[in-house]
Amino acid sequence: MIKGFKDFIMRGNVIDLAVAVVIGGAFTALVTAVVESVINPVIQLFWKADATGNIGFPVTGLYGEVIFPIGNLLTALISFLAVAVVVYFAFVYPMNKFKERAAAKAGVVEEETPLPTEQELLVQIRDLLEKRESDAPKL
Repeated sequence: MIKGFKDFIMRGNVIDLAVAVVIGGAFTALVTAVVESVINPVIQLFWKADATGNIGFPVTGLYGEVIFPIGNLLTALISFLAVAVVVYFAFVYPMNKFKERAAAKAGVVEEETPLPTEQELLVQIRDLLEKRESDAPKL
């Protein structure tokens, strides 16, 4: 049981996931700071913040003016995209290159089998239908 747990922990996927979670958490704080100190002021150039600091466009409703806070949405969207870009270029892309080099060094060549064409698939379907008709009991 201990050997199985050790094998599980030593797999690359678990370690990669742990590193990604830790780095992602730390990087999120950095991205949030950049968005709040750089991006939000740029957004405020186009939209005026209300008394609570929400950035958005006002709509007059039955009970007065309502502000749709799109600033929060834009902040979350920009933060997500920034984190995704950095995680991809800092972790995923280098790991894929490393795996490609390791596979090339080991002499492993991945061969892609070509997919059958539409005509080949239709011929196979026709042959299977003919076979099914010939195997069916005669009434």
